[in-house]
Amino acid sequence: MLPDQKARVEAHIVTCKDAPGALLPLLHAIQDDIGFIPEESYSLISKALNLSVAEVHGVVTFYHHFRQHPPGRHVLQVCRAESCQSMGSAALEQHIQSTLAVHFHETTADGSITLEPVYCLGNCACSPAVMMDDEIYGRVSAQKIDRIIASAKGA
Repeated sequence: MLPDQKARVEAHIVTCKDAPGALLPLLHAIQDDIGFIPEESYSLISKALNLSVAEVHGVVTFYHHFRQHPPGRHVLQVCRAESCQSMGSAALEQHIQSTLAVHFHETTADGSITLEPVYCLGNCACSPAVMMDDEIYGRVSAQKIDRIIASAKGA
């Protein structure tokens, strides 16, 4: 963990440690700030919250939302909820994985895109849906995702 990252983790610990159920809000704050939860931060978190390192690790690895490694320059999330599944998200997932040559929770070789599953983007009326960084796209076809990916790689 870089010294700057350690200082930022410690600042989040100070802010969150006394709140009831502090672990999840703390993990969210760290990931929102630095993009992932560094494994080296587990001991700092465990000491501050009186938890074992194994408990912190267990929470980080249990929830798909938390990353243990830095993401690519862009994060592409594919909705896997029922509405999107019924409208063809499985085929879309396969197309994306083939196009990017990665599986879920992996980053492209050039570091441009990290692919993640998500279990509802709240865009059910426009299924299948994806989110690139903070922008949600609906009624996504193979052609539309190709344009989204090309735009992200060009940015």
